[in-house]
Amino acid sequence: MHAESMTNQSWQTDAPGARPDARAWFVLGVLCFVYVINFLDRQLLTILAKPIQDEFGLTDGQLGLLGGLYFALFYCVLAIPVGWLADRGNRVKILSLACALWSAATAACGVASSYPQLAIARMAVGVGEAGGVPPSYAIITDYFPPGIRGRALALFNLGPPIGQALGVAFGASIAAAYSWRSAFVAVGVVGIATAAIVLLFVREPARGRLDAPRPDSAAQTKAPFWPTCRRFFADPVLLRLSIATGVTQIVTYGTLGFAVLFLMREKGMTLQEVALYYALLIAVAVTSGMYLSGRLIDRLVPRSRTAYASLPAVALTLAIPFFIGFLWADRWPLALAFLALPLFLNFFYLSPAVALVQEHVAPNERVLSGALLLLVMNLVGLGLGPTIVGKVSEWLKPTHPDHSLQLAFHSLVPFYVLAVLCFMWLARALRQPAKHGGAS
Repeated sequence: MHAESMTNQSWQTDAPGARPDARAWFVLGVLCFVYVINFLDRQLLTILAKPIQDEFGLTDGQLGLLGGLYFALFYCVLAIPVGWLADRGNRVKILSLACALWSAATAACGVASSYPQLAIARMAVGVGEAGGVPPSYAIITDYFPPGIRGRALALFNLGPPIGQALGVAFGASIAAAYSWRSAFVAVGVVGIATAAIVLLFVREPARGRLDAPRPDSAAQTKAPFWPTCRRFFADPVLLRLSIATGVTQIVTYGTLGFAVLFLMREKGMTLQEVALYYALLIAVAVTSGMYLSGRLIDRLVPRSRTAYASLPAVALTLAIPFFIGFLWADRWPLALAFLALPLFLNFFYLSPAVALVQEHVAPNERVLSGALLLLVMNLVGLGLGPTIVGKVSEWLKPTHPDHSLQLAFHSLVPFYVLAVLCFMWLARALRQPAKHGGAS
């Protein structure tokens, strides 16, 4: 679509129930690509863990801190003030600036000459990515009306698996042909160019323009920071959702953080095989799980709000035996076959969680509320998942030098069970009459 018509469009309040037009789908595509870059930058470290570990002589525990706690602390804490600013200002400009910052930091990872320098660069990636996802959630919600938002957010949430798959395919291929450093620099340059595209072609929509009219004009009133935070954590639905998704992400990030290293070190895969087969697995399994869960939510929620919780609970329960099979398979082709089902089912929680928050709160609180959800999700999941697996593997290395990662992965099984119980706990809150002031 012509750039001038995109940027000069006047965006006013539309009637609730309006169908998304071509501009909305264009914006969704751009934001999804930003999310692809976001997650590609974030996961490149885990994809290239083996050559990085070999060059710097890192332990599994040090790798877990780089991809987990060090990144999560900055990513999660800064997401809160960024979300507050985005609720009060131009979300598109904040997103563009954040994309440029995390991409520059990714390129800096490629020129790091020591572990401390690499750690600082990873922290800077977390600083930039704090401004990526929450503004995008709110922008999409103002481009797509209720009834289609679940599908739109599911399409947006294809960014992580696509980013992971592209990272595996191109990152591993570049590293195999040149070096792991070249992969970081190349991805960083692409991200900086993407930031410019966002600024030039994405138009800031009016807040709440597709929601039902509100007598208190909450869509246009600037949301106060602390009262919004208090309301979020005082709401039993949002609090239980945050805890359930945080526990789930211990499993997802713990798995993704060490899967490539496990497949190469203990199952015998080469970097070239990872670039082809593991990339295809991520692309097919995770993207189909993300999209299907969004479509199911759009169909099931009108019948019962408990679908926001019951769908992830069922999916995680089904994933457990296949995850154990992945750990004990004796060859990497069989391990990948078992891993396909957990990768498909593990992410059934994400689109429902995002859709529930965006529907549950007022339009002027959507970015901050989305950031608060990500704070708990990522501080718990991203902060603890890779860190736990890495530390357990490090502890087991002296006594089980050939299978320390295999045994360490078993520490994620109890978190599967805990996540299922947490979603069942959330379902009880969803059965109660809604007491929120959101858009739904």
